[in-house]
Amino acid sequence: MFRMKYDVSEVTWRTSSYSSGNGQCVEVGEGARGVVPVRDSKSPSGPVLVFGAAAWGPFIARLKGDG
Repeated sequence: MFRMKYDVSEVTWRTSSYSSGNGQCVEVGEGARGVVPVRDSKSPSGPVLVFGAAAWGPFIARLKGDG
């Protein structure tokens, strides 16, 4: 497994529009250059999954069934 460290301390987090209102929320970080960080809103100090910016659109399209 390949792991890299990203500094997400300056990222602005917002709840994803794809999250449901039942506490199962995903937060997406904005402001990170070249990547899209994602975290569980219930565990903001927990692990962060980082997508390459170019991979984010196709990933979301696939989740929506468009890809």
